[in-house]
Amino acid sequence: MEPVRELLRSTEIPAGGDRYLLAVRREDYSAVYPGMVRYCVTVTLDNREMAVFRTNTYEYSPLVPLKAEEIARETANAWETDLRSDPAAFFAKRIHHQRNQSSPLLTDCVIFQGSPRGDGNCSIIAGWSADAVRRLGGTVQVIYPHDLDIHCCIGCYQCYNTGTCVFADDMTIIIDAIRAASLVVVCSPVYTVTVPAGLKLLIDRSQAYHAERMLTSGRTGQKGLVFAVAGRRGEANFTCVTRVLAAFFSNLGITPAGEVLIDSVDAVRDIRLIDGLETRVRQAVARSLGR
Repeated sequence: MEPVRELLRSTEIPAGGDRYLLAVRREDYSAVYPGMVRYCVTVTLDNREMAVFRTNTYEYSPLVPLKAEEIARETANAWETDLRSDPAAFFAKRIHHQRNQSSPLLTDCVIFQGSPRGDGNCSIIAGWSADAVRRLGGTVQVIYPHDLDIHCCIGCYQCYNTGTCVFADDMTIIIDAIRAASLVVVCSPVYTVTVPAGLKLLIDRSQAYHAERMLTSGRTGQKGLVFAVAGRRGEANFTCVTRVLAAFFSNLGITPAGEVLIDSVDAVRDIRLIDGLETRVRQAVARSLGR
């Protein structure tokens, strides 16, 4: 989504035999969030971006006596001083070292097994779904959020500056998997009328992917399936789960492709005993993949 941009400052700085351009820009993202404005401070040389700083209005809580525009202008002033004084030292401070991470597994379908019980009914559904994808000639991976290193979202909104989260953990691999998949499947039990904590962590931290999509032309055409189990009888038990997962899909531009909700599991215990359920799950996967 393209913001409304405004150039607030442009200063040419001769330093170290080169002529750098220091600029401050205002970018209005109110179409995404009411009143969200991002400020970008950049240093370019021959149209090459050499340094960048971004901050946005949503970063600053009511009790923080700072304003995004003030911080951007102060940063620009400090950068001008440092750049004129010693450009080599200025750029040396801005070399970022990132943690080495495993290469992500990119597949046609990604399945989030949202239950902390690796041998429960959600795992059975995840297994049916994965097998259905493979039989249709697709590639698939099953991800268990509870087994991964996922820091909780702290609502800092810094992902809206860069499209990436400030935390370097396993969410990087998860977002890579979501971005690559044509189909996202979520298997969730009902825990206190909503999704389990590990799955909620993943959903909250996926806000960084929403930010990435907002700042760039994100992928379209992805579909999402929901499979959920509840111990008690009645569809009302799924109300919060389906709303949370609908918001998750909507936030990431994923089109809902259906859901299968299984109640009374406390009485049934093993969902493999429910006539026709495996077929319903497999058919839902096949329809979503268009195969």
